[in-house]
Amino acid sequence: MPPARYFIFCLCLFLTLAALVLTLAVSRHFVWPFLVLAGFSVVGIWDLCQKTHSVLRNYPVIGHFRYMFEAIRPEMRQYFFESNLDGAPFAREKRSLVYDRAKNIEGNKPFGTEYNVYANDYAWVNHSMAPKGGPGTPPTDPEGDPRLRVTIGGADCRQPYSASLFNISAMSFGSLSANAIEALNTGAKRGNFAHDTGEGSVSRYHKAGGGDLIWEIGSGYFGCRSDEGGFDPEKFAQQAADPQVKMIEIKLSQGAKPGHGGVLPGAKVTEEIAEARGIPVGKECISPSAHSAFSTPKELMEFIGELRRLSDGKPVGFKLCLGHRWEFMAIVKAMLETHIRPDFIVVDGAEGGTGAAPLEFTNRLGTPLRQGLAFVHNTLVGAGIRDDIRIGASGKLISAFDISEALCLGADWINSARGFMFALGCIQSQSCHTNRCPVGVATQDKRRQHALVVPDKATRVANFHANTVKALMHFAEASGLSSPKEFRPEHVFLREGHRAVLPASAGMEWLKDGQLLSDPDIPGFSTYWAMADAASFDPVKSVAEAREERRA
Repeated sequence: MPPARYFIFCLCLFLTLAALVLTLAVSRHFVWPFLVLAGFSVVGIWDLCQKTHSVLRNYPVIGHFRYMFEAIRPEMRQYFFESNLDGAPFAREKRSLVYDRAKNIEGNKPFGTEYNVYANDYAWVNHSMAPKGGPGTPPTDPEGDPRLRVTIGGADCRQPYSASLFNISAMSFGSLSANAIEALNTGAKRGNFAHDTGEGSVSRYHKAGGGDLIWEIGSGYFGCRSDEGGFDPEKFAQQAADPQVKMIEIKLSQGAKPGHGGVLPGAKVTEEIAEARGIPVGKECISPSAHSAFSTPKELMEFIGELRRLSDGKPVGFKLCLGHRWEFMAIVKAMLETHIRPDFIVVDGAEGGTGAAPLEFTNRLGTPLRQGLAFVHNTLVGAGIRDDIRIGASGKLISAFDISEALCLGADWINSARGFMFALGCIQSQSCHTNRCPVGVATQDKRRQHALVVPDKATRVANFHANTVKALMHFAEASGLSSPKEFRPEHVFLREGHRAVLPASAGMEWLKDGQLLSDPDIPGFSTYWAMADAASFDPVKSVAEAREERRA
């Protein structure tokens, strides 16, 4: 007697034989059941003979249900089993918030919070007994209210930019579809906020919307790339002269895959992508892990100065996910020695997203936003140059509270990528790397992206921005502040582990202006400061040596 696991296969064989007999002896109408059952039987025989899948060899025919259920598992979990707070990386509550704001639907929630307010990672902002604003006050203008904008540009910048406190983070054409890029930029134009191009450079679809652009330049130098793959000053100057380009951002690393380059296969280099990136059609293109235009902190500062000169004084800065702390401090030392300052720094948290990255890079490499942002802010304060440089923050920031917390920890403005993807209609299917995005956002398939209607989605992008900024303003007013720009560390409260509840001003280290230059014994900072060298990203001494010097 065959094992029970072969029961379905044996049943298929028996029913196939029975259907054949009935077809020959009773009626030709039984030929269709015979063909179907014969097909199952052939599948079962193939399963027994193949040598790739052990499950199918042990469970012929029925073993295929395992692969079918695995294929629909994400959809089953999202639509039938997850709660409002379970979904990852974004819970249903967060996604619904974006969908409602993008559609101009009232986002009030009944019956209280679903969060465990006593959880170790719960954070909140305290309200004031003397709140500002409220009913009867003039409505907030999310497009032009100076309380909701920040001016970016230091002493050497001749074309400072007035940015919204909430903007679209870096997403390249090629990762996102043409319709998605055009809808994002059109929405940015309507709402008077900025759109970061991502390292894929400025495409025709970025220009079609007419919105303000932050041109991101990665190690591939797309849009300003020489034939050899390096930086081309003439091409850069030509692109930077476009009045739509408001700022230039050098990408050192990104949160989702810091320290990781990439290869764009020739088959994916279409005419439109080649046009935007300045590379040959159909030819493989490599983005190295590191830049070739500079190799030391001082050279980075000189590169920033060159880009500012070539762009006729537009704001120039860089984006990074914080890695080795002495490396960032080496950059700050280079600022002090060369007297060249970036106009801005964007801190990307390790919780940031991307279309595709190795699992270990996504999960276990890079500093999360809260710690990275506070360290960058503190280092600039400690070096006495914080007032010269604006700080942007990105990494899973969607709601008014997310933005407020980042402002409390040192940010001057916020960028969001996946929040605006949700505004376009993204359903978090996590199929960005397959070219089969079900809503036409992250795909180059013309038929799939045709489902994304640009005018409709542009309106939703603008709505999401406007309603989020309004919520941010109301959140600040409830805290007794006249503007979100007034948020400070003492306004956000953190519960980390089983410690007592403390405001961030007490629960985290905050340096005084110029303290790094005068105090040689600051826990968490002085050791790395001693290891940093403006002439190299390598440490000049080990951690043990730096600590020994501190003790001495």
